[in-house]
Amino acid sequence: MKGWLPLTLGLLAMVVGAVWTVQGLGYVEGSVMTGQRVWAVIGPVLVLVGLVVLWLGLRSRRRS
Repeated sequence: MKGWLPLTLGLLAMVVGAVWTVQGLGYVEGSVMTGQRVWAVIGPVLVLVGLVVLWLGLRSRRRS
């Protein structure tokens, strides 16, 4: 059971970051974030953070 929280948070961060990216680029309509370049920058950064957290979670599971 060890490492499930980082795996979940990492995956969630990656999904949210991807949504923010496509909203920032204007591909998803219906939000105040649509077409705002700041979200097109924050989104990929969050995806990278999610990848790091996911990697750390996988690493902790392998050591157990």
